[in-house]
Amino acid sequence: MRESAVRPGDMMAVELSRLIHNGDRVFHGVSSHLPMIAVLLARHTHAPDAVHLNIPGGVNPEEPVLRSWTSAGDELWEPAVAAFPLMDVFDLSMRGGLDVAFLSGVQFDQEGRVNASVIGDYRRPKVRLPGGAGSAVLIPTAKRAVIWRTKHDRRTFTEKVDFITARGHVSDIITPLCHFAMREGKLIVESVHPGHTLAEVAENTGFPVQYYEERETVPPTEEEMRWLRRIDPRDLRSIEFG
Repeated sequence: MRESAVRPGDMMAVELSRLIHNGDRVFHGVSSHLPMIAVLLARHTHAPDAVHLNIPGGVNPEEPVLRSWTSAGDELWEPAVAAFPLMDVFDLSMRGGLDVAFLSGVQFDQEGRVNASVIGDYRRPKVRLPGGAGSAVLIPTAKRAVIWRTKHDRRTFTEKVDFITARGHVSDIITPLCHFAMREGKLIVESVHPGHTLAEVAENTGFPVQYYEERETVPPTEEEMRWLRRIDPRDLRSIEFG
């Protein structure tokens, strides 16, 4: 690993935000600090007309004061410009109207299959996980399912997931090491984050690493960092790395 002044929480929040297009309808769930901050960042920078949907049902909360314990608190509801309940988010997605769903999981394979159910045999698992919840609906139905995961190792990015909780429209996976993108049904390395190398990504990935060209992720700009500090003065974007 090379030295880098870019912190993983900053890089991941910025790279997640860059995947939001202006006008996109975007949803994130509970325990989703990085995506929550990414959506707020996108709306303050390159995607002012993106529509921010969330668990409490608030639409486009204005200047929310972010708290440390949740990404589904009333700070996303009280300053919202409109209400859109969670059940309507699922209905919107199933009707093809949800552009981006930010989701996560515990295991992923090169075809973008997601495991959030068990580690080991389903009937006698080593670890029983929370399960799919909304992921089982949103990954197959949202136009783009964007995954974030703050751990990148061979147990997480594996040749074969132990259980398929969901599969469908995974378009990108952002980790502390790199940006994976789905191309022709396979995850390839789109770019490697500053301070890391393609060899490091390959060493920590359980399936063969493929790429079109060796590229470095563009570091956060001064404007992106200025907005990150304003949106997230408590540095909640780093909470999963603690």
